[in-house]
Amino acid sequence: MYHLLNKTVKNLEFSAIREIGNKIASDPSIINFTIGQPDFATPDVILEAGKAAIETHKTGYTHNSGVLELRQATADFVKRHYQLNYHSKDEILITTGASEALDIAFRTILEPGDEVILPAPIYPGYEPLIRMCYATPIFVDTRNNNCKISAKLIEENLTAKTKCVVLPYPSNPTGTVLNTQELEEIVSLLRGKDIFIISDEIYSELTYGSTHTSIASFPYMKEQCIVINGLSKSHAMTGWRIGYTLAPACVTEGMFKVHAFNCVCASSVSQYAAIEALKRDLPEVEEMRKQYELRRNYVYKSITDMGLEAIKPDGAFYLFVSIENTGLSSNEFINKLVDEAKVAVIPGDGFSEYGEGHIRISYACSMENLEEGMKRMRQFVQPLLEKVL
Repeated sequence: MYHLLNKTVKNLEFSAIREIGNKIASDPSIINFTIGQPDFATPDVILEAGKAAIETHKTGYTHNSGVLELRQATADFVKRHYQLNYHSKDEILITTGASEALDIAFRTILEPGDEVILPAPIYPGYEPLIRMCYATPIFVDTRNNNCKISAKLIEENLTAKTKCVVLPYPSNPTGTVLNTQELEEIVSLLRGKDIFIISDEIYSELTYGSTHTSIASFPYMKEQCIVINGLSKSHAMTGWRIGYTLAPACVTEGMFKVHAFNCVCASSVSQYAAIEALKRDLPEVEEMRKQYELRRNYVYKSITDMGLEAIKPDGAFYLFVSIENTGLSSNEFINKLVDEAKVAVIPGDGFSEYGEGHIRISYACSMENLEEGMKRMRQFVQPLLEKVL
């Protein structure tokens, strides 16, 4: 029956992140730098709220949009942190993680033949969602601009078919962020055009040396923006699967339809736990951010000291490392690294063709693992660099 499947689905490729993660899962001797899985525990106050929801039998369906108290907590949180103003009743949806939020956003705005501009290298999860809408991803090579999209690069790729520009910052895989001036230039280009901006801000709480600025906070930009966020990365809640969308009421109404027919509502227990995550600023969240910054500094120094080049990330918890001077392709490098050094990373071409010649390291793991992993990598890399020289 395989020949009867949807051709678009058949042509989709598995994410390199999951593929490699599954490959190494059965070998505990491998140090895993592949997935963006925080190694911190979910804060206790959130755990207790989840337990209380179970004990008080809050285990049935909720409103399709999410528990109103959670939507209000979300509205208060984004106003407090990012100066965003959204109404809890008709401009916020609680979703099953940020992944579902992206899915319903694309399915609400895209039609066959539409084009979506994506800054590459980029997280591989966007392309399949776009293709399943029979739309076309337009990858923009940002390597000569410090792996950042710019107004100039967007303008060069605009066509009559452009329906959406995706801005995923802080970026996975590079950790780059867009500063106020860079956002202002993009705003000047796109404001007032019939083009949506999907701003994926899932790493917005994990920035170093600056605070996150949302493009939706600029005057007159709210009407064009769909903001995607969630609690997986910021609050170590990956398995709780709580994300959310922020968008004008007319757009939210469309996404509501897709969401309601898709999954009815997010997990009730997770929603009640998320209220505790958002209604006040938890000290554990800031401590996690500080620890990620320490790890970033350590890994960046270790990588550059061993003779490799990397973009120093300003956010998220990834390091995007050039391995071009080793003489190996991305896939050759990662396979030899696993076999010979027992360290797993992601090949750069998993983040589009523009990631070739790079690897991605996730430092969302313990310092003990980072120290041992960097030691093994140094022993693996040095002979390669000496051979090339």
